Amino acid sequence: MRLLLVSLFAGAAVAMHAPAAGAFELFGFKLFGSKEDDEDIVDPLHYSVTLTVAGDDADLRKALDSASSLVQDAERPVSGSLGLLAKARSDREQLVAALYAKARYDGVVDISINGRSLDDLPPDADFGSGPVPVAISVSPGAVFTLGEIRLKGDAADLMPAEFGLIPGGDAGSGAILKAQAEIVRRLKEEGRPLAMVTGRDIVADHDTATLDVTLDVSAGPVAGYGPTTVSGTETMDPGFTAYVTGLKEGRTYSPKELDEARDRLLALGVFSSVTVKEGDGLDAAGQIPIEVEVSERKLRYYGVGATLSTTEGLGLEGYWGHRNLFGRAETLRVEGSIGRIGDQDLTDVGKLNYNAAILFEKPGVIGPDSKFFSRFRTVYEHPDAYDRFSTEIAAGVSYQFTREQSASVEASLEYEDVEDYYHPDGQRHLIASLPSQYVFDNRDDKLNPKRGFRALAFAEPAHDFLTGATFVKFRGELSAYKALGDAQRLVVAGRVAAGSIVGASVEDVPADRRFYAGGGGSVRGYEYQGVGPKDPHDDPIGGLSYMELSGELRVQVTETIGIVPFVDAGTVSEDEFLQSARFQVGAGVGLRYLTPFGPLRIDAAVPVNPRPGDPDFAIYAGIGQAF
Repeated sequence: MRLLLVSLFAGAAVAMHAPAAGAFELFGFKLFGSKEDDEDIVDPLHYSVTLTVAGDDADLRKALDSASSLVQDAERPVSGSLGLLAKARSDREQLVAALYAKARYDGVVDISINGRSLDDLPPDADFGSGPVPVAISVSPGAVFTLGEIRLKGDAADLMPAEFGLIPGGDAGSGAILKAQAEIVRRLKEEGRPLAMVTGRDIVADHDTATLDVTLDVSAGPVAGYGPTTVSGTETMDPGFTAYVTGLKEGRTYSPKELDEARDRLLALGVFSSVTVKEGDGLDAAGQIPIEVEVSERKLRYYGVGATLSTTEGLGLEGYWGHRNLFGRAETLRVEGSIGRIGDQDLTDVGKLNYNAAILFEKPGVIGPDSKFFSRFRTVYEHPDAYDRFSTEIAAGVSYQFTREQSASVEASLEYEDVEDYYHPDGQRHLIASLPSQYVFDNRDDKLNPKRGFRALAFAEPAHDFLTGATFVKFRGELSAYKALGDAQRLVVAGRVAAGSIVGASVEDVPADRRFYAGGGGSVRGYEYQGVGPKDPHDDPIGGLSYMELSGELRVQVTETIGIVPFVDAGTVSEDEFLQSARFQVGAGVGLRYLTPFGPLRIDAAVPVNPRPGDPDFAIYAGIGQAF
């Protein structure tokens, strides 16, 4: 028997992901939603639900559980008997869509309420006061594979296999809809904004458990960008919003550039949502109009944060910011922090670390991908290596060349007074510098990467007007990530970093600008700045060169829990270039709690080859992976 599948198939991939309503809980605490929600429902009716799936396919059972709003919302009442009927009918469609996504095209979903089949219930059925028993029975049927595949129209010259459409291959609705989108995308990449699927025949042969697919595609003409219109702005200048998209009138249309325009607008920090799409047809000039729809975030924000380490103590920070100061995404941020609480005598507040800053940014100064930034910062800190008071003013420009490549250059003038091993009575500096940086970053996720790598190159020529010292600081970093297996639950991660300061002796370089290693994000298991040369009092001196190596094996145990064994190594030398410096090694294991905003991190480490005075172990906590 052959069956033509049209409208239900088209909505399958969307329907199966329909979000379930309800409360949100974190660590067992309900953040919003409560029993009081029932008061918002007219004639609340509670129900109980059972879902029975024939066979022993655990993955299918999990998918059906997630697709069923009856199951997901079982703790929330519906609006009377009519509400339960409507929810059950919708649920059946969602479950059928979930079966289609698993290539189960002859599956059957039966739902009964109060022992009666959903199809036998009248529209005005009354189920009483509840809780009403609801039974869902699913017979999945056979797993279908792809049969005959045909591409027609302007896609006739394309090879279906390039898009995953292979006879005998995956016939799930999601795989077919993905292939359809990729075919249209391929034609749009030729500059054809009106490319679309004009016809689709999906035929299921139940005798052979195969699915025949025919797609008829129209490419449409090559066209350039027309005018960009913006809607949804309130405080933001719509003209500037259009400018930041970077979509110049007349330039040939590209779907990739539309994606980049959306990313660029989101990066402004002003919008909570951005949609950039082409119009439905060409204008009188034969160009494609661009429509931008945005929703603005709140202008002002504030927040607090904390870090905790057994070697570095407690750190507290707070900030306040404005996202759109003058209507063109200018940002102002005021921040301050207090650090090393508990690592010093709390009766002497002058020994804590203090940091305060005012930061200003203005995007689009030399093109849509550019940004002007400036800062005024005051720091009073007391790490083991030195005591330092500093005031800095700086300004610069950053530029995003592509999604992966960015660079920045700035001019900085900093006054500081530093006490260290070489200058126990303190030494004053007035340093002018030109820090420059280039970054290549193609990681798939900044806080929890599973593939890609990040490379950084940094150079900072500097001159001290008070001491006459001139030096250049170089630093480079490379981190790489590789997920193993189709499930990507095992990730190998590695990092190497090195640097050198040339042009001045170690005592002529201010202590805060020397290299140090040790602590969280460096060589775990050691104190902050605890790796490298030390003075007779066992305090770090810092050096003119350094190297760090790190390796991690990130194992995702469950959907929310991960375990990370790791090894770090590092060394610091007083010489400009590393020669025979000794590496200090730390090893340990970390726990990760995976959240939508990034993993919560706890690492415990021990020194492998400790020196006298090094700690027995260290514990670090933070957000995001260590690197």
